[in-house]
Amino acid sequence: MKRFKKFYIEITNVCNLACSFCPQTRRKAEFMKVDTFGKILDKIKPHTDYIYFHVKGEPLLHPEIDKFLDLSCEKGFKVNITTNGTLINKVKDKLMSKPALRQVNFSLHSFYGNEGCNKDEYINNILSFVREARAKTDVILSLRLWNLEQDNAVNLEIKRNNELLEIIEKEFALTYKIQEEVTPARGIKIADKVYLNQDHTFQWPDLNEEEDDGVGFCYGLRNQVAILVDGTVVPCCLDGEGIINLGNINSMPFSEIVESERANNIFDGFSRRHAVEELCRKCGYRKKFGTDYSCN
Repeated sequence: MKRFKKFYIEITNVCNLACSFCPQTRRKAEFMKVDTFGKILDKIKPHTDYIYFHVKGEPLLHPEIDKFLDLSCEKGFKVNITTNGTLINKVKDKLMSKPALRQVNFSLHSFYGNEGCNKDEYINNILSFVREARAKTDVILSLRLWNLEQDNAVNLEIKRNNELLEIIEKEFALTYKIQEEVTPARGIKIADKVYLNQDHTFQWPDLNEEEDDGVGFCYGLRNQVAILVDGTVVPCCLDGEGIINLGNINSMPFSEIVESERANNIFDGFSRRHAVEELCRKCGYRKKFGTDYSCN
């Protein structure tokens, strides 16, 4: 029986922002129902201990996220949430006391991907949550700035990031400059249970992109798998449109889906360091996965 380190469940594909680095989904807008979520958890229980509440969409938008966390605890799962952070002040009471919550990742680059956000209010609300969570829980907290360009020598984003980093440095009374310590794709611990990570901007794979030679490796269907809000199972968290549709967990046993001919062809292909799916041959992340990169 296949086990997965990361199991993504998209509880909604709706987002309250329109970030320049994250294309809007073309799928029907949906919010997963609590009973549907519970049935999915029963089906995947033999396959994982850790679930992630996203593929596309903003998980904190779900009005019943507290019930999702309660069900996750009841059924023995630990939950990781990645959020743009804009709603954290409104929903923190739904998160703070939930034992299932393992980690919250804040995509701070969302601030620069949109117009009209108030920087001070945005970062102060996030830091307020971090402060309270550190005092009351064992939740891991990750602050992310995934907006660097490949040419760091002329990277304007570094200067913009410094505005947020200076606020963070002051919050944690750091005696060093974060920018001098952090390197792309490698996070640093800035306080107990608090980490900061910078990385390069990435492009979501798209069938309209140019195809490469397909050489590379991916952890899709090896240590991770994803379920979209309508139940569609896809190999990884980057198939945001359900292009590689392996089947629907609402109508098929999960074990049958991940052992299907198409799924096994994907798995065996990457064992040979070759992408057999067109979308995978148009995914730059494939080359990063070979160095144990994670999209969580």
